[in-house]
Amino acid sequence: MGYKVKEIRERLDSIAADKAKFHLSERTIALEMNKRDLTYSFILPSDVVGRRNESEEVIEVLMQKGVVDDQSRLSVVSIVGIGGVGKTTLAKLVYRDERIVKNFPVRIWLCASQDFDVAKLSRNIVNLASGASCDNFNVEQVHASLQDALRGKRFLLIIDDVWSRDRSKWLELRSLLMVGECGSKVVVTTRSDYIASMMESVVTYNLKELPHEDCLSLFLKWAFRNGQERNFPNLTKIGEDIVKKCKGVPLAVKTLGSMLYAATDEREWLKVRDDEIWQLNQEGDDILPALRLSYNQLPYYLKQCFAYCSIFP
Repeated sequence: MGYKVKEIRERLDSIAADKAKFHLSERTIALEMNKRDLTYSFILPSDVVGRRNESEEVIEVLMQKGVVDDQSRLSVVSIVGIGGVGKTTLAKLVYRDERIVKNFPVRIWLCASQDFDVAKLSRNIVNLASGASCDNFNVEQVHASLQDALRGKRFLLIIDDVWSRDRSKWLELRSLLMVGECGSKVVVTTRSDYIASMMESVVTYNLKELPHEDCLSLFLKWAFRNGQERNFPNLTKIGEDIVKKCKGVPLAVKTLGSMLYAATDEREWLKVRDDEIWQLNQEGDDILPALRLSYNQLPYYLKQCFAYCSIFP
């Protein structure tokens, strides 16, 4: 053990010497850190490529009076899929559809907290359903306000990006929601089949990968200005190969397209296509190589920042 400690000290001394030799200096970057990015319901349909059939299928389910029977007061529909496949985008398309707007007088969009904080979710529901603030209310007052806001109304509640497997928290929230009109719906997006089952979903919609043609259209949309890809057939061909490596995951496609935006040097495109990271063993739905490539393009100070953030859970 003493030998290992000595070896580590020698390595640290060597690194410190290199710092002085190359005139390196430490830099700190002010950064406000968020525990998690929150999603929102706004979307421009023109920005979405594909997913029309999927949105129609989900809308059809939501428009039914009762998925199990006509007496069903509250039904849960889950959209399940791997990270980056477009669950949130699909939920947005459904949420903004005119038929849904007309059918549900009250629509609420929530992004679930990591621990599914029922009190926080309840406060947000009250605020979005009635416009009232209950930040200074105790839990009992919040629950009463929630039920007052939803009682007798047909509502659609979207809970995006659910991770918590604590069934007791879901049952607590569900009991508060049972005051709505028959036909009210909850739509949940999650990566977990278990969560969909735990929430007693009457329909679980498994979202598949985006077809190659749609992925290519999405990639070109993000990699070029409108219609400019026609001027670069060589880059478009390389782009097709890059898209295939993304395995139908829109997030990966969009990330790499954004990274290559306005880049007209063929060598930059070939560098992405032929990067050794694609040779790593991957699971069928692994998009990390695509995201790692975008990380590799970051300036050094952002890489340092990214690495620092990674130590937080």
